[in-house]
Amino acid sequence: MKLPEDPFMLMSMMNMKLRDSGESLESLCCSEDLDKEELLRRLSEAGFEYDKERNCFR
Repeated sequence: MKLPEDPFMLMSMMNMKLRDSGESLESLCCSEDLDKEELLRRLSEAGFEYDKERNCFR
């Protein structure tokens, strides 16, 4: 999957996928063949952190 370069679009896309699929971040990264650490790094650099309890980036 091609990820958006813009961090706000990336956060929005990831939250939509997490919400719609009901998967955890780990499961979503596995099913979409995404590098979880790279994703977390990119979003963290933009000020977003993953909230495991809510299963979304904030």
